[in-house]
Amino acid sequence: MYAVRPRPASSHHSFSNFPLLVLICISTILLFCARTSAAPFDLSNGDISQQVIIIDDDQQAPFIGTEPKANLESSENDQEPFPGDTSQFPWPRASKTLRTMLEALDVMQSDYFSLWQATWPTGIDWTKAVVNTHILSLLSLLSSTLGFTGDEPWSGCYDEAAMSTENLISYYFQQTSAFWHGENFFGIRLQAYDDMLWVVLEWLESIKFQNLHSELHFGRHPSSKLSPHHSWHGTQYRAPAAHRARVFYDLAVRGWDTQLCGGGMIWSPWLTPYKNAITNELFISASIAMYLYFPGDPIDSPIVESQLQENGFASPPRDPIHLDAAITAYKWLKNSNMTGANGLYADGFHIHGWTPNDPGTGKCDVLNAMVYTYNQGVILSGLRGLWLATGDRRYLEDGHDLVRNVIKATGWPAKSDHTWHGLGRAGVLEDACDSTGLCSQDGQTFKGIFFHHFAEFCRQLSPQEKRILSDPALHKSPSGNNTSEQERRNTFGWHQRTCASYSHWLEHNAYAASVTKNEKGLYGMWWGPKYPDGELNNSDNAVVLPHGAVDYSNSDPPINRASPDLALLQAKGNRTYFAKKVPSDIVGDQLRPITHEFQDTTASKLEGGDAGTGPNVAKAVKDVNDRGRGRTLETQSGALAVFKALYQWQTTPSLRR
Repeated sequence: MYAVRPRPASSHHSFSNFPLLVLICISTILLFCARTSAAPFDLSNGDISQQVIIIDDDQQAPFIGTEPKANLESSENDQEPFPGDTSQFPWPRASKTLRTMLEALDVMQSDYFSLWQATWPTGIDWTKAVVNTHILSLLSLLSSTLGFTGDEPWSGCYDEAAMSTENLISYYFQQTSAFWHGENFFGIRLQAYDDMLWVVLEWLESIKFQNLHSELHFGRHPSSKLSPHHSWHGTQYRAPAAHRARVFYDLAVRGWDTQLCGGGMIWSPWLTPYKNAITNELFISASIAMYLYFPGDPIDSPIVESQLQENGFASPPRDPIHLDAAITAYKWLKNSNMTGANGLYADGFHIHGWTPNDPGTGKCDVLNAMVYTYNQGVILSGLRGLWLATGDRRYLEDGHDLVRNVIKATGWPAKSDHTWHGLGRAGVLEDACDSTGLCSQDGQTFKGIFFHHFAEFCRQLSPQEKRILSDPALHKSPSGNNTSEQERRNTFGWHQRTCASYSHWLEHNAYAASVTKNEKGLYGMWWGPKYPDGELNNSDNAVVLPHGAVDYSNSDPPINRASPDLALLQAKGNRTYFAKKVPSDIVGDQLRPITHEFQDTTASKLEGGDAGTGPNVAKAVKDVNDRGRGRTLETQSGALAVFKALYQWQTTPSLRR
């Protein structure tokens, strides 16, 4: 009988396994080779934590970026103020971020991935696909930064780092490839269209990595006519990855519907028609990625109807159908009025009066104005791809407009402002469920998705993409105004300079995520204030949902702006965990189950201001990220995504400021 050996508990993550030994070698070599002092900004400081001893009296805890008040009891090392000007720090701070990123990856895979099952058992189908995508993207980043210290390829320092990194890359790539067998292939075929499209992006990401790594370090692109033995060994997985991407794309495209709203993807074939942002954004990003990166599918599938064509493919590469689908879908989305006054995408549209026997108005006229972080992210990679395929700068301009709207909605640059701004506060990205600890498994995945696609939007060009950029046959703008190669290069230079302007905000969020690490190396969902504040959700700074917003993703039953349960839910998360004076039902750092009667009594006492006046009051060690689902695979992948984005900015010359 199989058994999975649990990780031994310890105050610090064990360094005894293979990946961590490799990452120590890499980060040490890179830092030594740079011959400069380490930066004071260190994401990997294991002593920084959100966990503190709750104090009495009325001292209010500061947000990230401010000095803690005197006499606050906290962890051994108080959080350092977030640096406002990172230009003073030397470039080798990237080696610190590298170490933090790889430690987060190691903990995620060691704690959550089961090799013999070839999956992450605690994940659900779509979040597993997202996690695998994050890892594959990280491997591409590692591959493209093998020589980022600037050492000559023949130097011993470079050789040692490159060999260690190659070993590390192969180690994790084997796990991502094993998931091809562990993925719920049959079950996802019967799920919603967005579930299918996450799978498409996942395996196209694998293909992108295989092509990049082979060409950068093994001398050839796997599509060239040379012997396959001249390419990296991992490219043998291209065909099964391409097959899975093609199968699920062909299934998902059935969700495109013109009978309602004049177009747009339906979320699910099994539910009342709902044309939502995420499914349409996924369809755009998946369609353009199929056009740019899909190598063709040589497998005649027994699962879905397909037939090999004369060129040997069931589906050929660079199919203009995919490009047309992406262009058409984005045009529909942009004209759908799915964005609010703040320029952010709402969740989606219902059709007024629709029944199985009556289309109602047939129009997208009932907007669910709920705003989620991931709805602002997925479209970004699609817009980058549309520009790459057409040369039309307006796609990138739309992307930058959206990014600026997101940053503004976090309250940036006011790093000490508790006020909810629509997608965060104090400059930190936040979903509405974060502050209460009520995020579902879906909701815990959202921020990581945003940072993945944000990084993809601003990523440097790969060798394959540089060839696309110089191929005049591929650039046919929808407006008919085709651009020259030099114009496209100038546009990309502008794009990178604009992306560089986001670096301080990104670093601020990476630091906020790093503060959530506990003694086991696990990261949490709430990236907000380090010191829990019992007044976080008072009337001045509570989350305020937009008019017409219903949060289906994180509450059951769903809540909306007018729901009488909203204020209770916002208060519940903090009263249970953050009360500065708490009854003796809290023993040490363990919270006993709270009955409804006890909860109601505690709430009324807190509202009356006399809580904790009796003898049964004790201080308690509280951790903001122990609320709700706590630290999970999804929260770990979210931290990994923002660390990966920061490392990309730090190691890309055109993104550094």
